Amino acid sequence: MSSHKFTNDLINETSPYLLQHAHNPVNWKAWNPESLAQSKKENKLMLISVGYAACHWCHVMEKESFEDSTVANLMNSKFIAIKIDKEERPDIDQVYMSAVQLMTGRGGWPLNVIALPDGRPIWGGTYFPKEQWINALNQVQDAYNTNPEKLIEYADRLSEGMKQLSLVSPNENEIKFDSDTLIKALDNWRTSFDRIKGGLNVNPKFMMPNNYQFLLRYAHQTKNDDLNKYVINTLDKISYGGVYDHVGGGFSRYSTDDKWHVPHFEKMLYDNAQLISLYSEAYLKTTNNWYKQVVYETLHFIETELTSSEGAFYSSLDADSLNNSNKLEEGAFYIWNKKELQELLAGDFELFSEYYNINDYGVWEHNNYVLIRNVSDNEFVKKNMLDLDSFLNKQKEWKKTLFKAREKRKRPRLDDKTLTSWNALMLKGYVDAFKAFNDITFLDAALKNAAFLEKNQLDNSGKLWHNYKEGKSTINGYLEDYAATIEAFISLYEVTLDEKYLRLSKTMVDYVENHFYDTTSGLYFFTSNLDDSLVSRNIESLDQVIPASNSIMAKNLYKLYHYFSNPKYLKKSKTMLHNIQPSIVEYPSGYSNWMDLYLNFSDTFYEVVVTGKEAKSKVLKINQNYYPNKIIAGTNKTSENPLFKGRFKENGTYIFICQDNACKYPVTSVKEALSLME
Repeated sequence: MSSHKFTNDLINETSPYLLQHAHNPVNWKAWNPESLAQSKKENKLMLISVGYAACHWCHVMEKESFEDSTVANLMNSKFIAIKIDKEERPDIDQVYMSAVQLMTGRGGWPLNVIALPDGRPIWGGTYFPKEQWINALNQVQDAYNTNPEKLIEYADRLSEGMKQLSLVSPNENEIKFDSDTLIKALDNWRTSFDRIKGGLNVNPKFMMPNNYQFLLRYAHQTKNDDLNKYVINTLDKISYGGVYDHVGGGFSRYSTDDKWHVPHFEKMLYDNAQLISLYSEAYLKTTNNWYKQVVYETLHFIETELTSSEGAFYSSLDADSLNNSNKLEEGAFYIWNKKELQELLAGDFELFSEYYNINDYGVWEHNNYVLIRNVSDNEFVKKNMLDLDSFLNKQKEWKKTLFKAREKRKRPRLDDKTLTSWNALMLKGYVDAFKAFNDITFLDAALKNAAFLEKNQLDNSGKLWHNYKEGKSTINGYLEDYAATIEAFISLYEVTLDEKYLRLSKTMVDYVENHFYDTTSGLYFFTSNLDDSLVSRNIESLDQVIPASNSIMAKNLYKLYHYFSNPKYLKKSKTMLHNIQPSIVEYPSGYSNWMDLYLNFSDTFYEVVVTGKEAKSKVLKINQNYYPNKIIAGTNKTSENPLFKGRFKENGTYIFICQDNACKYPVTSVKEALSLME
């Protein structure tokens, strides 16, 4: 028999976030045809509340308002209350986030919206304290009772504004991808660089991996030392900061301050996946062993905390966990006080406290500390006259000691749903780490995840599922699922040379073309034409913490053009980029993945083709070098693929450096091949 006083419809859901609210006194319902029909039948406003399992402020609002019987009575009597996991339903989140951004100029989670019975939004915001929440609900309900026509008129205007917000208009100018656009964009972008603390001159600070992958590449290809220093400094500062878990590996979502010190402590799969790719690429560029350590420690965190027995990846760890008083507290699992550190580290405490700033620089609140570094290992050992290898061994022992002590604490809650798009990002992270470090365990994890996706989330038609939980695949896939999976499979091909991954990518591209294409913009809708319609059908074009699904798709089409010599793919990629081009200069940080594609067109791009019995070993060596302006193709047998036709010989292994299938004279050594791309 249940010991809970209240149970609502969310008890039938599988999302950990929705289940967190299943015993609220609010009569929450899931987003489904029955809930939407009830709102229309009873002519009640919908109260739509969107969040995710690891969200700190979602928990705060739940405790203050959704667990309060007075608030619940108001919500239950006046509204049809619908809870949504934004990660399960990013389509719904996008629609209502757009509305709130239009209404208030800002967004975030929890996202709370009141909508007419037909779903059109009329009011919204993010976190509200209890009294403010009650007042807002009463005011909106009163307005609906006394003057519904005014709200309907407002809903009409807002809905039109939402459609305009994601609109991408055809660019009537001639297609021209010269270097001027990128130069102007960089000049604009530089004005917001924080050259001391890294990142941008903003607070809070998000890591934005796609920003720094592009900037690292651009600095490399244009030989821009100043820009390169800025990127490296940013990567150093992020990984030295408290946003990086120095004890257990992995990154939190963002920093609440300007020095990357105190995060909201949620650990999201998508951040860690992309940061693994970024630091792996940065290692190839710099051979900085600290970056290697960051990648290895983060992948250990992924393996031990976010990986299922099937090789799938879970979504997140909560920001909050139970403290010593058995109350949920933000960061309780991760923070330290001076006394416990002194007891744990004994004679090493003074050195440890200097390294990790157990002082005014590293203190947070309530005399708790979030570990943060501010110098490199080389600088630290030089200052303290230590041997580097001995110090690194000591550092490992510190981490083991603190990790063991931390394991006795109550752990953050796990969101154990599996999302296709995020899994694909993590799959690519493993591939990028394998490219950099040639560690077979990374390739094994990537292959296991690819097999999981192929078996459970992909069918023969090219259709993907978005969600997986408890053995069931659910929710029709979104563009982000296709874009990220295609990208990951192309990347996996470049290390395995297994053409299956290219064939699967092509099948998915064809499916996207049939079900997502927008003839007006030349881009793709976020939702399939097989999905139930929402208030608006969005086109995602802005690169945010995760790149826009359209920018990933445009890059995929560019690469698949080279692999299949299909001019339609190239034409679509060009059209997509051309229609986005007018926005790039004005807001470069929001279009960095598009700019990465732009660089393919405006600068040199290579096809590296390897044929012969030793193709895979040669490819392995090529991948261990930083040449971001290339694709790799390889085979150890004759093939009709246009890239291999006439280039395979039984008596040796040859490397062709090509541009648009026009190749230089083949060479046999990796060193010679790389010199042809200098």
